[in-house]
Amino acid sequence: MSDREPSSKSTAGRSKGPAKARGRARKPGVTAAPNGGPVLLSGGNPQIPKGDGDAPVRAYIAAMPGWTRALGHRLDDLVVRTVPDVRKAVRWNSPFYGIEGQGWFLSFHVFTRYVKVTFFRGTALAPMPPGGTARSGDVRWIDIHQDDALDEAQMVAWVRQAAALPGWTP
Repeated sequence: MSDREPSSKSTAGRSKGPAKARGRARKPGVTAAPNGGPVLLSGGNPQIPKGDGDAPVRAYIAAMPGWTRALGHRLDDLVVRTVPDVRKAVRWNSPFYGIEGQGWFLSFHVFTRYVKVTFFRGTALAPMPPGGTARSGDVRWIDIHQDDALDEAQMVAWVRQAAALPGWTP
C-alpha cells in the first residue's frame, strides 16, 4: 500500500451522515424515545430536525417524555390562543414562536426535571420572569417543574407582551 492510498481504517471517502448518526447513538445521555420515535437527548429533550411550521413543533411535543408532553401541549395551545398569527418552528431542538418579520419571542426546552420557557426580550416584560443571570442580557425564563402550578393568566400576559415587542433574530 502506498502512502497516498487510504487505509481501511481511514475515514476518507465515507459519508459523514451515517457515521455521525451512529456516533450520536453511542453518546452517553442519548436514548431512543420510549414510543420508538425521535431520539431523546440528555435530560429528555427530543431531537427533532430543524423545520418551520406547526408540524415540527407538534412532532417535538409528541416526543416530549412523560409529564412534559402535557405541558408542551398546554404551552403551545396557550401561545396559539394568545397570538393567533404566531409563526412556529423548531430550531436547536426546541420549539420557537415568533411573529413574521419581527423575530422570535419565546421558546421552550425540556430538561431532566423541568421545562424552561424562555422569553427573548424578558427584561421588558412586567413583571419580569424570574430566571436570569448577569450574563443573560435581555433574556429571561421560567422553569416549570412537574408539580408546579402553571399560572396561565401570568403566562398569557407575558406571551401577549413578548409578541408585541421586536423579537430575537439569529
